[in-house]
Amino acid sequence: MSIGLKGNADGSGAVQVGGSDAITISTGLVVTGSAGNLMLQSGTAVASTSGTSIDFTGIPSWAKRVTVMFSGVSTSGTSNVLIQLGDSGGVKITGYIGSSSNISSAVSSVTSTDGFILNASAGASLRSGILTINLLNGATFTYAAAGTFGEAAATTYITGGYKSLPNILDRVRITTVSGTVTFTAGTINILWE
Repeated sequence: MSIGLKGNADGSGAVQVGGSDAITISTGLVVTGSAGNLMLQSGTAVASTSGTSIDFTGIPSWAKRVTVMFSGVSTSGTSNVLIQLGDSGGVKITGYIGSSSNISSAVSSVTSTDGFILNASAGASLRSGILTINLLNGATFTYAAAGTFGEAAATTYITGGYKSLPNILDRVRITTVSGTVTFTAGTINILWE
């Protein structure tokens, strides 16, 4: 196999790189094969203004990183927010290892085995920030997560942890520890790559 740049012999005007059709340039840049999976893709933003949980489904099996984004998210009560992972068998509500620290005039920390927890100062606080979830081990479907969030009330909190799933990640749920507190404001979306 030769490596280099050459014109495609089919008369299409496409250009081949190396000995494969991995990159084709015609009227625009078209990426084919597994390289097409490297593009950052966005879910559909959801208004977090009602309900006790918000689900994002349809995350493709090739995704190695999922980013959950909050903009001005608040709840009706003081129950901390949880971000939970799921696969084809549903959302997993146990078996998480992680914690979150709230940094304001003093530092307080909480842990949770029910999801990646956000240690907010109050339910009405407007939370904004991101949690990035990375595939750590494809053989055991283990995901590591880390994130930073801020509030209008001069409070910052960090969160991190890991979770192993029975199968590849295909969904994310945002809920609360109690499961009964409702969302009252803001927007939530995800990215995957």
